[in-house]
Amino acid sequence: MADPRGFLKHRERRSRPSRPVPVRIMDFKEVHERQDRGVTQTQASRCMDCGIPFCHQGCPLGNLIPEWNDLVWRDQMEEASRRLHMTNNFPEFTGRICPAPCETSCVLAINQPAVTIKQSEVEIADEAIAGGWVEPVPPKRLTGKTVAVVGSGPAGLAAAQQLTRAGHTVAVYERDDRLGGLLRYGIPDFKMEKHHIDFRIDQMQAEGTRFYPSTAVGEDITWDALCDSYDAVVAATGAMVPRDLPIPGRGLTGVHYAMEYLVQSNRVLAGDELPDQIHGEGRHVVILGGGDTGADCIGTAHRHGAESVTTLAIGVEPPQERPEHQPWPVDPKVLEVTSADEEGGERTYLASTVEFLGDENGRVRALKVAETEYHEDGSRSPKPGTEEEIPADLVLLALGFTGPEQELLTEQLDLGFDRRGNVTRTEDYQATREGVFVVGDAGRGASLVVWAIAEGRAAAKEVDEYLEGSSRLPAPVRPSDHGIALGL
Repeated sequence: MADPRGFLKHRERRSRPSRPVPVRIMDFKEVHERQDRGVTQTQASRCMDCGIPFCHQGCPLGNLIPEWNDLVWRDQMEEASRRLHMTNNFPEFTGRICPAPCETSCVLAINQPAVTIKQSEVEIADEAIAGGWVEPVPPKRLTGKTVAVVGSGPAGLAAAQQLTRAGHTVAVYERDDRLGGLLRYGIPDFKMEKHHIDFRIDQMQAEGTRFYPSTAVGEDITWDALCDSYDAVVAATGAMVPRDLPIPGRGLTGVHYAMEYLVQSNRVLAGDELPDQIHGEGRHVVILGGGDTGADCIGTAHRHGAESVTTLAIGVEPPQERPEHQPWPVDPKVLEVTSADEEGGERTYLASTVEFLGDENGRVRALKVAETEYHEDGSRSPKPGTEEEIPADLVLLALGFTGPEQELLTEQLDLGFDRRGNVTRTEDYQATREGVFVVGDAGRGASLVVWAIAEGRAAAKEVDEYLEGSSRLPAPVRPSDHGIALGL
């Protein structure tokens, strides 16, 4: 454990410093800066001897959090890196963009601010990469078995790396021209710069993983051909179908899905030329939806030089403190103030969009919005008589995702889907077709990066066992483990 009296001596929680708002909105570089080593060690020392570390269960990866907090406090960063990489393939990803459910289940959080677990994680990861401690881990033997992984997001990359290290010959197919999935094109650079992805791709190539970008499975190569060519196939295609808002005026110019906006911005930052880029400069930007994707749009709009940025949420404003019906160690639904929120803009709750209003040229000029009214049966609707207009010449729909693209999976693989639109799979991640495994958002629904990596690792073990009869890959933390540990 860390300092036995650390949580008593250091009650103040100090998170990673951020660049000043007026400075950071001038570029797309990461918002956060490296923490002073002494501060990082002091914060890690707050990790207490809690007996049962509930943070293990709060983390889908089962990260050995007290162990590497202790090593950070003792300034043994290289050993902390080894311990961190035992359970997490890409801690520099999760340390930046994971919402840290481990911290809401931290025992210290019962009556003090939680330990800065996420800060320790990213500092270890960055120190390890800068120090050259993260090296390729090629397999000691080859099994002669082949695996195709479709999708290079965090789930696909984690599965591919584990399977390569197990000795299988792994090929990753990605339909985009660059690797990384949503990490590449869905996450703005101000949250995670893309050289972090490039570093891991280089590591995986050195280990033996093969990558085929600009290859759309189902079109450039059929799923059937892939199944015939490989001993196993892992579908890590994500849940990319956005939720629409089919109300009057939806077809007006200037109303876009949030991911269209973010992908184009990331492509331009990567050096692509997009003459018709969706851009927020000088516009009244309105974002419908208050999740992570909405926050990414807020930050991007500020950097584009928007005239105003407004976020509309249909539901009630979450509480600032943990509600009684979501007691520790459950991950509570509380008001989250992101770095993008700190940069400005307005946020309105209980706002139902009734209509998109256009000008004579067919471009959106405003939204008709009404107060959200809740009914006894739990349903909600716009409250009559409360309508008002909000100026808007760029509207971004950040309403979540409804699941993976189904057409090709149905036609070519005859896969089934559950009522939520996710691919049907068994507990060992197998789809209804022999030798096909489904991992990440495609089978789970749109979720966190930490769950994607956890499922990638877990599915890799199942694929390895399917191919070899047994597996030497580490046993994963499974969703049922969390329910048992938390008494749910």
